[in-house]
Amino acid sequence: MESAKKDADIRKDVMAELEWDPAIDPTHVGVAVREGVVTLTGHLDTYAEKYAVQRAVQRVEGVHAVAVEIDVKLEPGHRRSDSEIATAAESALKWHALVPEDRVRVQVEKGWVTLGGEVDWEYQRVAAAKAVRPLTGVVGVTNGIALKPQTTPANIGDRIREALARHAEREARHIVVDVSGATVTLKGRVDSWPERSAAEGACWAAPGITRVVNDLTVTR
Repeated sequence: MESAKKDADIRKDVMAELEWDPAIDPTHVGVAVREGVVTLTGHLDTYAEKYAVQRAVQRVEGVHAVAVEIDVKLEPGHRRSDSEIATAAESALKWHALVPEDRVRVQVEKGWVTLGGEVDWEYQRVAAAKAVRPLTGVVGVTNGIALKPQTTPANIGDRIREALARHAEREARHIVVDVSGATVTLKGRVDSWPERSAAEGACWAAPGITRVVNDLTVTR
């Protein structure tokens, strides 16, 4: 009974957060919660709103995981041809200061944008996806941009642990960092989704890291 009440409280907070965010129309989003796992359903007009919904849910305390089963069904005024979307995407990437010029490829099929190419850092990879996500006509984004291999310092594991401790020493005590070649695996527990994302971000800032496996559990 206590668990059901907790899930009901989480659902109430999720709905309140969706209503609070001006970028979201909560009337088109269904929310179900079971043991802290939130399932989102419904149909939205844009991919940007779908992404905003997912981010809003991750801000709510008590959410352990999110399953997004939302479809993007473009209204007539939001529809664009694949060639129009590709042109807009290439222009957005060209004008984005954090995306290296001529390093990212764009492919569009039925409104779904796939990004390819190779960049030096994860923040550049993230910036590319962020640039095309809100474009009119986009129904989804696959970020297939690779990270250029770099030399990984021998002490990179210790440097990542130090970075985590600088950000939040208390949470860092509950995080195990395992480095194998250019891959970092995070295990343990954190109190919230923002802390989970911050821990992963600290790993991506390390030189030579091309893959981060985030197995951190959100406990609250």
